[in-house]
Amino acid sequence: MRVVLPGSGEGRVLKLPSLSLWGGVDPFTGKLTDPALPHSGESVKGRVLMIAEPIGSSSSSAVLLELLRAGNAPVGIVLGREDAIVGLGVLVAREMGWASAVGTGKDRRRIRAESWVRKRQCRDRLRA
Repeated sequence: MRVVLPGSGEGRVLKLPSLSLWGGVDPFTGKLTDPALPHSGESVKGRVLMIAEPIGSSSSSAVLLELLRAGNAPVGIVLGREDAIVGLGVLVAREMGWASAVGTGKDRRRIRAESWVRKRQCRDRLRA
């Protein structure tokens, strides 16, 4: 795993094949709103969100920022590939003093859906 924006957190894994934060997550409740998603209706709050294929929209950073502001954000995000838009939302949140972290990498394949993971230090790999 390559840590793009370090942080710490722990929570139950929510694995998604793809996701656009804009239109796929309600920024005020944290619930997945895309009916095509296997976990539509579930909340991302407090979860380690693993997205195999992030779908970009420049508004995704604003949605993530709103999730963080409202306290409905995932505790961590692991992407199948780097996405500057998601990272931008995290960077802005940090400037405002809100904790957040994003990583990418192959470790996401070995972590089962619904397992509990913990990331204690910014350089640690996720532990399942």
